[in-house]
Amino acid sequence: MSEKFLHGRVAVVTGSTSGIGLGIASSLAHAGADIMLNGFGEPAAIEALRLEISESFGVRTAYNGADMSKPDEIASLIGAATRELGRVDVLVNNAGIQYVAPVGEFPAAKWNAIIAINLSAAFHASQAVIGQMRARNWGRIVNIASAHGLVASANKSAYVAAKHGLVGLTKVIALETAKTGITCNAICPGWVLTPLVQKQIEDWAARDNIPQEKAKELLLAEKQPSGEFATPKQIGALAAFLCTEQAAQIRGASLSIDGGWTAQ
Repeated sequence: MSEKFLHGRVAVVTGSTSGIGLGIASSLAHAGADIMLNGFGEPAAIEALRLEISESFGVRTAYNGADMSKPDEIASLIGAATRELGRVDVLVNNAGIQYVAPVGEFPAAKWNAIIAINLSAAFHASQAVIGQMRARNWGRIVNIASAHGLVASANKSAYVAAKHGLVGLTKVIALETAKTGITCNAICPGWVLTPLVQKQIEDWAARDNIPQEKAKELLLAEKQPSGEFATPKQIGALAAFLCTEQAAQIRGASLSIDGGWTAQ
C-alpha cells in the first residue's frame, strides 16, 4: 500500500477543527488527500491549522464553517468542497455535541440539537455526496459513531439515540451501495480525551470535589477496561485504512476502538 494512497482524492471531515475530527483530517492528509476542514473556532486559529495541514502534508486544504445543524449549510459545504477542491471522494461524518440529563429533565431543544448534529447531519451530507460518488463508482463514507452506538448509558438519551441511529444509517447506505465502489462504515470510539470529554472530567471533579486526575480514573474505570483513553490519531488511522482498497469489502461494519468497553 502506497503511503500516499489517497493522492488525488478529496476528503470532507466535519467537526475537524479539534479532537477526533482533526486527528482524522491529519491522517487522511498524511495519506495524500486534499482536505476540507469544517468546525467552529477562532478564525485566526483555524487559518493557522489549515496552513499547518497544507504545509505538513503537501496537500490542498480548505475550510468551510457550515453549521451542521442546518441542512442548507451542509449542502453548501459539499458544494464548496466540490467547487474549490474539484470533487468529494471521502466523507467523514464526525461533528457531534453532547448533553447529559435524565429523560424527565432533558430539554427538548438539547434533544433536537443533538439529533440534528449527531445524526441528521450525516444523512444530509451523505445524500449530498452520494451522486458524485456513484458517478465515479468510488467513495468512502465513514461515520464516527460511538460505543454509545452499540450500548447505552444513563442520562445520555439523545446522544445514545443519535449514535444508534447513525449505526443504522451506516448499514442502510452500505446495503444501497453494496454493488458499487462506495463503502460506508462506522467507527465506534469509547472514551477519547477530546475537549468534549475533558469538560465531562472537569464537571465530575467539580461536582464531587475531587482532583481531575481522580475523576479521569473513575471515568475510565466505569466503562473502559483498558484504563486508557483511545487517541484521535488511532481513530484517524482506522478511518484512513477504511479508505484503502484492502478495506473494499468492509461494508456496513461498526468498528470499535473502546479499550474493551463493548466486550463486557
